[in-house]
Amino acid sequence: MAAEPEDHADVQVFDEIRYIEHLARTAIARKLPVGLTYPQFEVMNLLSRRGDGITPLSVAQALQMTKSGLTNTLQRLAARRLVLVENCQSDGRRKRIWLTPAGRTAYSQAMFSLRPKMESLRDGFTQKEFREALPFLRALRTWLGERGDD
Repeated sequence: MAAEPEDHADVQVFDEIRYIEHLARTAIARKLPVGLTYPQFEVMNLLSRRGDGITPLSVAQALQMTKSGLTNTLQRLAARRLVLVENCQSDGRRKRIWLTPAGRTAYSQAMFSLRPKMESLRDGFTQKEFREALPFLRALRTWLGERGDD
């Protein structure tokens, strides 16, 4: 008798990752300021963590977004004056992205509204548990990234 997919730990791991990702997205999306979407928040979060002035290509690669998807997201953020997209001074063909003061305020508001959920998460699990999960998750991400076209 063949094993059922639910019997395979590898299948279960990917199911759990998918469920976790969905629950995390949903929890974050519910706390965002009105009109701010999850992909927009992801871009703002990346700019906040990595610093201003990064290229759209860097953002797209880091967030696994398509060029057209990122272009749309950046246009919407720029229309709301949350980011500024400008030509690179050293290379006019490239663009650079910055959070505006309004973008920093919107990001801060989003993070403030997420704080209770994050504190609850930290109360539910120890730092040791998070640290112990990281090596496997990083190795899995690396393995998948190296074999993306297989």
